Amino acid sequence: MRSSVLVAFSTTEQGERTAGSAGREREIDIDCGRKRERARNNNTMTAQNTYDVIVIGGGISGLSAAKLLKEKGLSPVVLEARDRVGGRTFTVQGKSYPFKGSFPPMWNPFALMDYNNLWRKMDEMGSEIPREAPWSAPHAEEWDKMTMKQLFDKICWTSSARRFATLFVNVNVTSEPHEVSALWFLWYIKQCGGTMRIFSTTNGGQERKFLGGSSQISECMAKELGERVKMESPVYKIDQTGDMVEVETLNKETYKAKYVIVATPPGLNLKMHFKPELPPLRNQLIHRVPMGSVIKCIVYYRENFWRKKGYCGTMVIEEEEAPIGLTLDDTKPDGTVPAIMGFILARKCRKLCGLTKEERKKRICEIYSRVLGSEEALHPVHYEEKNWCEEEYSGGCYTAYFPPGILTQYGKVLREPVGRLYFAGTETATEWSGYMEGAVQAGERAAREVMCAMGRIPQSQIWQTEPESVEVPALPFVTTFWERNLPSVGGFINFLGVASVLSVATAAGMLAYQKGLLTRS
Repeated sequence: MRSSVLVAFSTTEQGERTAGSAGREREIDIDCGRKRERARNNNTMTAQNTYDVIVIGGGISGLSAAKLLKEKGLSPVVLEARDRVGGRTFTVQGKSYPFKGSFPPMWNPFALMDYNNLWRKMDEMGSEIPREAPWSAPHAEEWDKMTMKQLFDKICWTSSARRFATLFVNVNVTSEPHEVSALWFLWYIKQCGGTMRIFSTTNGGQERKFLGGSSQISECMAKELGERVKMESPVYKIDQTGDMVEVETLNKETYKAKYVIVATPPGLNLKMHFKPELPPLRNQLIHRVPMGSVIKCIVYYRENFWRKKGYCGTMVIEEEEAPIGLTLDDTKPDGTVPAIMGFILARKCRKLCGLTKEERKKRICEIYSRVLGSEEALHPVHYEEKNWCEEEYSGGCYTAYFPPGILTQYGKVLREPVGRLYFAGTETATEWSGYMEGAVQAGERAAREVMCAMGRIPQSQIWQTEPESVEVPALPFVTTFWERNLPSVGGFINFLGVASVLSVATAAGMLAYQKGLLTRS
């Protein structure tokens, strides 16, 4: 089978942008912040652990909800199952050819037409899908019954386009094309700004990283909330039958509140017992949305040898036997601690889960050595990895995905409150779902839903649009005339067929005229 290994050029810093991001390990002591908060918190809670709102889940979404509620004068508490905050953010310390841009160039004209048509077609289809209600798209049922593999088989003519399209799905949702609904995936790409925005490093979803790691976002919010954040408190029971909602944890603590925000992946609701039981569609939904599969791997080196060779450290690796599908340069902004961050995705993650950490490290270094053409890649100074599939309170990363047929039947209840329960989590976002930005949007939206139910804000204020970033604006992508107008392979073949028929017809007409069989009229 033909395979290729691709290396990209860019000088932009690579980022921990996704909800499943993880960088170098560091610990932040938040005891001082907790002590400062204790006195202020004591006068807003009773001995019975009673609050205005209980937030289940101490990831970015849950903490964002609690932070907003506290800022508005309410008394929230956050129950986090792990011994840390951050959820799905966690900070821990063939033939190769270079290319520039978001996608690899194609020298085969048919492959070039195929690639161009693939990205254009996905964006065109996505333009029909509403961000807030993808199930109401004109072709929703048709596309929801179709997998992305079936869509690729329908619109791709070349094996190289199909192969890269598969990697595109692997990288973005850590799943396989045959596993995901075309409607859901096209919506996912659309709500992140389209194919160029989600896959690009510069001016795209992978552009930025955090000095010190993305876990700081959650850690700083936890500092502000202080004693309101309860670690190692897995929730197993939610009872709405009384005047107050009662929430019980595995460590035998009981909390009471007027409202509850559940800020976990939908599938983790299966660990909780609800009284009364969840409505039928919500109960079935949480059985039908699995998590993606990914191991995030960071290889540390003595020096940044790939930059000396003119490479940025971004590698797109299409070879089936290669463990890693995509890499990003994870060197610190000041050039210290050289590292390459790679992702073992979807089917490869499930295949390589059975290896030891050392065996995975060896395979990864070998492919880096081949791609970068460097013996130095074989001799790292350190290796770290995070297997999100083994995280009990995540179940996988980066996001839950929707298999065929699920979004149109169950999508409407994804954000729908159940009594006094409201739902957050990055999966419920309408912009950058699956990313940290989506987690913040979802958490703040759920907090405003609660405030609306309390009569504190009107319904019109539940959905608020974030202002455009001044420091990091989303610049428009400029497309060329050929990118906009190059025909698909099928279109080109049809054109040749029509042209051939016209040529034959013209020749026959001329011959008939010359023989006197036709006259001018």
